[in-house]
Amino acid sequence: MSSPRNPCYADPVANLTLAIDDDLLRRARIRALEEGTSVNAVVRAYLAAYVDTDSPQRAARRFLSIAEAHPDTGTAGTGRTWARTDVYAERFHG
Repeated sequence: MSSPRNPCYADPVANLTLAIDDDLLRRARIRALEEGTSVNAVVRAYLAAYVDTDSPQRAARRFLSIAEAHPDTGTAGTGRTWARTDVYAERFHG
């Protein structure tokens, strides 16, 4: 089953039905109108930001941040390099 086509988009888009309190939706519509946008655009932007928080680039930055915060856990400054045989030797021999 394919998604409907919207003339504003080059790719198919999906329709999403949400159950939202009437007062919340009314206030969201008013704020969106004041900001020159729509509730649909706000939700779409929120979902895009929500899924982008786990992008590979962000995950790599988090990893590097953790590694830099704990230099004693890595090989920083020691000149030590790791080879596959080292990893296996530690795993199987102790």
